Amino acid sequence: MALDYSVIGGRIKRARKSKRMTQVELSERMNVSIAYLSKVESGRIHLNLPRLSQICSILDVSEGQILDGVSNASNKYLDSEFSDLLKLCTPKNQKLIYKIAETIYHAQNN
Repeated sequence: MALDYSVIGGRIKRARKSKRMTQVELSERMNVSIAYLSKVESGRIHLNLPRLSQICSILDVSEGQILDGVSNASNKYLDSEFSDLLKLCTPKNQKLIYKIAETIYHAQNN
């Protein structure tokens, strides 16, 4: 499985913003340039594990949450990913996805 660094960068950016931290603040804590952090968040730079761990430590998120979008601390870890995906779909496809989800829900709860 290849890593999509633009997705990883987007998750880092969302985590940073959820902590109400600017790129300047995060870059200072990481001891890197703002340009470097911008490239990380846009997926133009491939992170190594020590740098990823540093970012996760500063933002208080797990590496799994950044790499996979999975957080063990929350049952709603897919909310933003699902919402983002739905926004990209046509209204017709959104309705189809809703009906499929509704069918699965009723099948499991009856």
